[in-house]
Amino acid sequence: MVLYGERLYECRPIGEADQIEDARGGEGSLEKRLPKVVILGGGVAGMSAAHELAERGFEVSVYEAREVPGGKARSMEAKGTGIDGRKDLPGEHGFRFFPKFYQHVTDTMKRIPLQSGARGGVLDQLLGNGRKSVFDNLVEGTRLGLAFDDRDMLPFITEFPESISDLKVLFTSLFENHLGLTAEEAALYGAKLFELASSSKLRRYLDYQRVSWWDFIEADKQSEQFKRIFVGLSRILVAAKAQEANACTIGTVGATLMLDMVTPGGSADRLLNGPTNEAWLFPWYDHLESLGVKFYRGAPVKAIHCEKGSIVGATVLLDGQEQLVVGDCYIAALPVEVMAGLLTDELVQADPLLGSIKPLSESVEWMNGIQFYLNEDVELIHGHIICMDSPWALTLVSQKQFWPGVDLSEYGNGKVKGILSVDVSDWESKGVLFGKPAMQCSAEEIKQEVWQQLKDHFNHSGDVLHDGLLEAWFLDEDIQFPNPHGATNMEPLLVNRVHTWDLRPNAYTAIPNFYLASDYVRTNTDLATMEGANEAARRAVNAIIDHYEIKADKCRIWDMYAFELLGLWQRNDKSRWEDGLPWNGKIVG
Repeated sequence: MVLYGERLYECRPIGEADQIEDARGGEGSLEKRLPKVVILGGGVAGMSAAHELAERGFEVSVYEAREVPGGKARSMEAKGTGIDGRKDLPGEHGFRFFPKFYQHVTDTMKRIPLQSGARGGVLDQLLGNGRKSVFDNLVEGTRLGLAFDDRDMLPFITEFPESISDLKVLFTSLFENHLGLTAEEAALYGAKLFELASSSKLRRYLDYQRVSWWDFIEADKQSEQFKRIFVGLSRILVAAKAQEANACTIGTVGATLMLDMVTPGGSADRLLNGPTNEAWLFPWYDHLESLGVKFYRGAPVKAIHCEKGSIVGATVLLDGQEQLVVGDCYIAALPVEVMAGLLTDELVQADPLLGSIKPLSESVEWMNGIQFYLNEDVELIHGHIICMDSPWALTLVSQKQFWPGVDLSEYGNGKVKGILSVDVSDWESKGVLFGKPAMQCSAEEIKQEVWQQLKDHFNHSGDVLHDGLLEAWFLDEDIQFPNPHGATNMEPLLVNRVHTWDLRPNAYTAIPNFYLASDYVRTNTDLATMEGANEAARRAVNAIIDHYEIKADKCRIWDMYAFELLGLWQRNDKSRWEDGLPWNGKIVG
């Protein structure tokens, strides 16, 4: 199929005559062709939208601010670490985590072919063993570790037990309560998760979205240990404070993760088998280009132009010049804080609901990564680890055990044998070394604090982690330091605070040729993740298909957090909610 004509989305410097082409004109009537789509933003949402559109024969152009597509998911080079002809060490905004309940983004990954020789190097090493798509580059972690500063790590299995060893770990983690909770507290937490899972969607979205996780689990009435465990988990897993995060999101995601760990069908914990760019994003980019998608990298969006209730163009900075790009319709696949800065009176007048994006953009937190490159491979556990007593809410994974096809001797100084990739989810609490929150620390202080907090959690039985292991380290390049004791986060994370569901827009707008695809859009996923971004992109594409009455298959949308085994309870609760009655946890009555 032919995807492109000669005049695809011309980029023209501001000031040229005839700058804005009539979206209804150009190369023939829309009645005779598919609309040309301009996608503003080349992160996971933008690439997902481009993928769905290109497969359906649309002409697509993507404008991405950075030189590397993929948004927060992209890998980064630890600049200057490669010597003697070696590559720079692989860094990242944060480690990639693909829970079992993900459906949308993994479906897309199954449609991204792996092609030997396309880029060589690591990508070719990742081929073989029957791998045909990027989805085949996902590998399973088999354990989740809870690490403490006063005792050894507690392992949990992340998949249905398939061996005597797995069963022993399961029974130990479930029935030998090493968390310091009373039987009543453990029962309360289980009851609260059951209440969320057995509630109707109406109650979840219209009631529990407006209740904080703190209030829902009655944290005020519980012990300090209960708060430490269950309140802390919300901060660690989704960078959200329990007093602010809504119960619907935290509870349903938490219940789903726990159920995925004890039900058949693979591990709840999946990771890529190499750096994200090589294992996923570069093959995706190459595939989209093969479908005809045009990418403009290093092209940040400066303005979106709205006239008479329609989008007539967007200004991007390309090759040092502001240039106008035009199309028939536009998808804004930008982070919430970026989109908020692009809102104009004309946009909000055309669709007043867009005005809610500005207050929504204040509902963000910091969740950024730091990598430690070690001269020994310290595996710790076969999966992700939560540092329960870390004031900075650390989570981490030892990556090399999942990267069998990656030769780390080809990177850095040639001595690196292991990588600890760590996410810092609390940038506001004081650290253990300098008594300052992370956002007030220098890069060196952040490195020292995180390393010390890791040592506090893993060195109970000897020096598992010690300074002699460190060859290099890398802090997420999104953390900018305007002065030695202050930091700015260029890519914060949207968090699901109470009442913010009401602020979140749909993927379609009242502007007929303007659509939204980002993790802040209303989705079944209801969480700022790669999954949520991909689902939002599918919804935007479906809205385009509907609006232009195009004869094409719709993108599939999965029903998330259905808890199908509890269908009878949910149906009864729906009737009770409609009658104004509270949840009662029964099948009838």
